[in-house]
Amino acid sequence: MKISRRITGALALTAAAAVVLAGCTSRNDTGSTPEPGATEGGDEQITIAFVPKLQGIPYFEAMNTGGQQAAEELGFEWLYQGPTTADAAAQADIVRSFIQQGVDVLFVAPNDPNSMAPLLQEAQDAGIHVATTDTDAPDSVRELFVSQASVQGIGEQLTDSLLEAMGGSGQYAIVSCGETAANLNAWIEVQEAHTASEYPDAEIVDIVYAGEDQAAATQMALDLMNSNPELTGLIGECTSSAPGVAQAVEDAGRTGEVFTVGLGTPRAMLPYLESGSSSASILWDVEGLGWLTGWAGMQLANDGDLADTSSITNEAIPDVSYDEATAELLLGPPTIFTAENAGDYDY
Repeated sequence: MKISRRITGALALTAAAAVVLAGCTSRNDTGSTPEPGATEGGDEQITIAFVPKLQGIPYFEAMNTGGQQAAEELGFEWLYQGPTTADAAAQADIVRSFIQQGVDVLFVAPNDPNSMAPLLQEAQDAGIHVATTDTDAPDSVRELFVSQASVQGIGEQLTDSLLEAMGGSGQYAIVSCGETAANLNAWIEVQEAHTASEYPDAEIVDIVYAGEDQAAATQMALDLMNSNPELTGLIGECTSSAPGVAQAVEDAGRTGEVFTVGLGTPRAMLPYLESGSSSASILWDVEGLGWLTGWAGMQLANDGDLADTSSITNEAIPDVSYDEATAELLLGPPTIFTAENAGDYDY
């Protein structure tokens, strides 16, 4: 089986990105209880910065909300700033800004793990604790990866949910986002292997990349349906392509003929789940992931025990575990959102 991988045009770093970088980084008031997050001198709060792949989309805004909640509860300063396009160069400039500010802990969800690795080294050399969240940079000096769910669990659940809707057989395609995103590529590898081993009558016929652009994902999904008449399934590999592929099925009038699943936030996916253009959304507690990122930052800053998850006070994330061998803090198993439960979430 030969799979082609097509990439959208590279996003250039523009003057608009420079304007964003020149603006103020979001500094959220953490309330009147700073003592738990104070430095050893007691004069300043610990500062934990998070640089997402892309600012302004529901997924990372929900992570930011979770980080803010952790800051209020645990007493640290939470800084949040990301690029306005999913561009590795723009993201790198924001990371450099945080290094210059001298934050205590720096979390990144890298668009390009390889190009981010030298910057993480630079931050560590400056005395900053460095870690990744949501997306890893395994070949870097990062001290910790805060993982949303296991790679195997996500990849297999995406495959199983789609193939269940497709009746266990048929051709499907994947509309992913960033070509270099480590988490997306790891899930796709699992999907390829799981499809081959468990669904001999199913085949992945194409994988395309839409960046973090929902409209582009919709157009790519339409193109895939037009060029592959036998296609009966689509997977949206990220929170912008998941609603994108479902919208394409609606636009083509093929609901009930072409089935979709994806990694979409529950509110964004609810209309498609209700209409039947999406069969399921596979995700996790995104606000919980942001909260856990903040907690982990406090552990790093205070040389705490990451394996001692008993100190986690957020009852919404009861299944956190730590793997010392890989330095991965795992949020828990993935969640399956359907028309019945997606409306219970506010992101």
